[in-house]
Amino acid sequence: MQRLAFLCATFATALGAAPAFAEIEREDFRITAGSDIELAIREVRNDGMEPNGPPVVLVHGARVPGIASFDLPVEGGSLAGDLATEGYRVFILDARGYGGSSRPGQDGPQQGRPLSPSNEIVRDIDAAVEAIRDRTNRQQIALLGWATGGHWAGMYASLFPEKVSHLMVYNSLYGAASKHPTLGPDGENADPNDRSRFNVAKFGAYRLNTAASLIPSWDRSIPVEDKDSWHDPAVVEAYQRAALASDPTSGDHQPPAFRAPSGAMEDSFYLASGRQLWDAASITARVLIIRSESDFWSRPDDVTALERHLVNAAGVRSVTIPGATHYVHLDRSERGRSQFITEVLSLLSESDRTANP
Repeated sequence: MQRLAFLCATFATALGAAPAFAEIEREDFRITAGSDIELAIREVRNDGMEPNGPPVVLVHGARVPGIASFDLPVEGGSLAGDLATEGYRVFILDARGYGGSSRPGQDGPQQGRPLSPSNEIVRDIDAAVEAIRDRTNRQQIALLGWATGGHWAGMYASLFPEKVSHLMVYNSLYGAASKHPTLGPDGENADPNDRSRFNVAKFGAYRLNTAASLIPSWDRSIPVEDKDSWHDPAVVEAYQRAALASDPTSGDHQPPAFRAPSGAMEDSFYLASGRQLWDAASITARVLIIRSESDFWSRPDDVTALERHLVNAAGVRSVTIPGATHYVHLDRSERGRSQFITEVLSLLSESDRTANP
């Protein structure tokens, strides 16, 4: 286990971050998740406050790992820091194949079956949850997943409902409808010889991602010409920098590029094709479904179907943030970020009827 508060403070100073980033305690540690798999986890907390509510586990999406998604050292770039400021103990997971966790199969050629499918990621979440339950002496945790992370978090909560008190599914596919404009059979992710199947030849076992490749989908969904009025350039730069830094081999490529397993994209293809990979009926947590109005990943049908299937949840609320992008938790406060955080804190403040102290 390694104490990283001083490193975070140095990084924050170098990037001109707000002092609040350095004041929050950060600790990185590793756990074992099955044979030859180690997972990297970061805890973010405020030691000056009594823990407030359940531990919160943040689950990244298909491409960018945990710290780059949720704990950037700039003002407005750390959802984890915002939640820790309110007294929550926050844990950021890198699933296998991402960030600081083990990367099985990524040292060789890119060709092959997509790595890190959903069933393996769910095992990683369970290993992390067990470690966090021991670490915090809490029986239940809260899960927040972004995009494919919401799919993974929902699948986990459906399989281990007794361990999850609160579930936040954010801009995620559920698989209740077909005809996705880009991710399904009508898009470039389909096998051209059989459009009902994922294009394994194109994606391979894993794919390389440059810093520049992270921005076009963000900018396209911003409905104004001045993109910087929507997202802070400092946040964008920190996001790109942290994504590249997450992979120690990124500098071996020209331009620099970080690896991400393709299993998430294959599973998302089938979700976008109208196939469900899990059933929400077994979830018993309090559930918040957040969708950005301008999201390019999830669809309104995903929200309504998920609502309809959550028949055993302790509570269900869905929120559409007007005009917001897929990246709303990284956008400027007035562009939806403030509402996003308010909604998350509102759910976390609700005590679950089955929660244990």
